[in-house]
Amino acid sequence: MTSPASPVRRGWRRFTAAYARLLSWLLVATVAILIVPVTLQIFARFTTFIPTFIWTEEMARLMFVWAIMLGAMVGIREGTHFEVDLWPKLSVRGQALLRLFAGAGVLALAIVFLWFGWEFTIDARYRISELAELPLWMIHVAWPLAGLTWIVFGGERFLDDLRIATGRWRVGGGAR
Repeated sequence: MTSPASPVRRGWRRFTAAYARLLSWLLVATVAILIVPVTLQIFARFTTFIPTFIWTEEMARLMFVWAIMLGAMVGIREGTHFEVDLWPKLSVRGQALLRLFAGAGVLALAIVFLWFGWEFTIDARYRISELAELPLWMIHVAWPLAGLTWIVFGGERFLDDLRIATGRWRVGGGAR
C-alpha cells in the first residue's frame, strides 16, 4: 500500500483538487446562467413588452438539475453534507469507523447513480425536449457523472478513514 506522501497519492490528490475546483466553477456558472431564463420568465409574466419565451422553462430546468448535481458533487468532496452526531464522545478510531459505515452507504448510492444514470442517459440519446429541442442526454448525463464523482471523492475519504481506523495514519501526523 502506498503512503499518503507517495508520488502516486500526491498526483491523485492534485488531480482531485483540480477536478473539485473545476466543478466549483461550473457550479457558479450554472447558477449564473440559471438566473437569465428565470429572470426572463418573471419579467415576461408581468410586462406586455417582453414576449413570453417558451424555451426559458426548459433551460431553467436544465440549469437547475445541473446546479443541484454539481452542488452534490462538490458537497461530497468538501464534506459539507449534514451529519447527525449520535456519539459525540467516540475516539478518533471510532469516528473513522462510523464514517466508514456512512461512506459505504454513500458509495453504494453512487454506484446506483452511476449504473442506472448511465442507462437513463443511453435511453435519452436520440430524444429531444419538446419546446427548446435540447438533447435530453445533456440533462440525464448529470446522474452518472455525479455517481462517478461521488465514487472518486467518497472513495478518497473512505481510504483516509480506513487508514485511521486500521492505525496506518497518525491523526495530525501523516502516515506511519
